[in-house]
Amino acid sequence: MAPSKIVIIGGGFAGVECARYLERQLKPEEAFIQLITPVAGLLYLPLLPQVASGVLNPRSVSVSLRRVLRRTEVVPGTAIGVEPKTRQVIVRRPTGGEFALGYDHLALVPGSITRVLDVPGLDKHGFGMKTLAEAMHLRDHVLRQLDIAAVRGEEDEDRERLNFVTIGAGYAGTETAAVLNKVTQAAARRYFPRLNPDMVRWHLVTHGDRIMPELGERLGVEVKRILAERGIELISGASAQTVTANGVTLTNGRYIPTRTLVWTAGVAPSPLARHLGAATTKGRIVAAADLTVPGLDGVWACGDAAAVPDLTEGDGKICAPTAQHAMRQGKHLAKNLLATLRGGKVEPYRHPDLGMVVDLGGRDAVARPLKIGLRGIPAQFAARGYHLMALRTVVARARVAFDWTVHGLSGDDFLRIGYGDYDAHTIGGFEQTGCYLPADEVPVALRAICETD
Repeated sequence: MAPSKIVIIGGGFAGVECARYLERQLKPEEAFIQLITPVAGLLYLPLLPQVASGVLNPRSVSVSLRRVLRRTEVVPGTAIGVEPKTRQVIVRRPTGGEFALGYDHLALVPGSITRVLDVPGLDKHGFGMKTLAEAMHLRDHVLRQLDIAAVRGEEDEDRERLNFVTIGAGYAGTETAAVLNKVTQAAARRYFPRLNPDMVRWHLVTHGDRIMPELGERLGVEVKRILAERGIELISGASAQTVTANGVTLTNGRYIPTRTLVWTAGVAPSPLARHLGAATTKGRIVAAADLTVPGLDGVWACGDAAAVPDLTEGDGKICAPTAQHAMRQGKHLAKNLLATLRGGKVEPYRHPDLGMVVDLGGRDAVARPLKIGLRGIPAQFAARGYHLMALRTVVARARVAFDWTVHGLSGDDFLRIGYGDYDAHTIGGFEQTGCYLPADEVPVALRAICETD
């Protein structure tokens, strides 16, 4: 018999765990495995705020899939459509053009995207925190505001540049605001003597009145206390109403002058979830407890794009879209798929939530492992220990541990790469070779500058 063809859509936690388990358990003659992903790297999303703050090197939190997967064929591209009737996936190449891949079994684990609401100006002026490129771009942009404000000296413009707004007080938003506030405050005090540190202000806007309710009320209050001590203003009961290049108007009517709006107000399932014609809930594919998709033979789903019943909670609840569940569901999907291929018995997914950890930078952290509330240094150990265990390779763990050690000894690094400084991504664009004045125009330019001053 020809080997079964298994296609996995998504190179995130669930997809990689699924492929790794299948590789270890299946013989080459049993199945041929393909994994479709636009970026051939496994990004460890929980540590993105530390990349934005400069604590971690970008390479430390992303692992090459070709280094992790030995027998799986990594297909570069984006799955843009699925036809269950003919068992085919439409893939768009990075260079353009499309092709189709057939499958016997399809593991649909495309993950999630940032949930962008219909807020005027958000698509043009908002910064996300979902990809490595976004984290690095945000870091460069934030440090650039300090650089420019340090030499401009115009109060209204400086206020725009030194006000930073984060919309969404979940895990990503709270950590991002906390660590970048720490970096900008330290930079303003130590390296920008012309800046008034009191003008550097971070605002954390949340639609509700609590920060990360998963932490519990006591730890949530502790996070609020830490943020307040650092000078971060928590604005409850509001969101963005209109965003411009120079500020944001909130739904409570308040206007904040700013050139930096970080949007972390939740995630949405991949749009691919709607292509199957299967039942969905809030955009997530309704999956059975064994991770099959009812009514679609050979199709499996888990992770952020799937609504998987949470059997440990009951009452019709579904698993939260977290990295913790995605990794375990990916492995469980692989086990059930293997059992199906070999005529075995599939088992329902059941995994209790182990809690969450929040690293706020420095010695500040809170954690709730196994419903035990921790704060300070113990929470920091729990947070970093969990992250090290969750990283997929020894090399990644070593790099992250090394970066943490160097940062602990040397402190913050305020180096800016300059990703967003150039309009053209060419030699002339990056090196600014066309910006110099001809010699005979220098006196004219100087006279114009003197007249303006």
